[in-house]
Amino acid sequence: MPSVYVGLGSNIDRESNVRDGIAALGARFGALLRSAVFESPAEGFDGDDFYNLVVGFYTEESLEAVAHALREIEEAQGRVRGAPKLTSRTLDLDLLLFGDMIRTDSPPILPREDIVRFAFVLGPLADIAPDLRHPALGQSIAELWREFGEKRHSLRRLE
Repeated sequence: MPSVYVGLGSNIDRESNVRDGIAALGARFGALLRSAVFESPAEGFDGDDFYNLVVGFYTEESLEAVAHALREIEEAQGRVRGAPKLTSRTLDLDLLLFGDMIRTDSPPILPREDIVRFAFVLGPLADIAPDLRHPALGQSIAELWREFGEKRHSLRRLE
């Protein structure tokens, strides 16, 4: 049964949308491993700061079923499809890892490139899965986080 890691983010009614997103994920997938909540500035656009965290869970569902469920949960929280990519979000659910799957030919691309690009993804993932190995790079998440350098300072742990 693959372990799945999902990044959650919100900068619109952040507390409520993050709380409701976690509840919906738990209702759909069962027990969740949850990182602390982190606050970070909006990346690539002017907007309110985001709350971000990562959750992990095990599932027997297919990759496609999980991806579909994440879109449904986002839409239930008011996410509007077709909005510009770099804009404020009620709830953003990004599939980061699906077991050790490497998929580069069609969405969702796995592992998600954001893992090694953004502190708001890698930091929370390191919080709950430091010994996990990045399927494509072979390094542990803790090693990647240590190497992240100064970019780590854009992240503020809230809990």
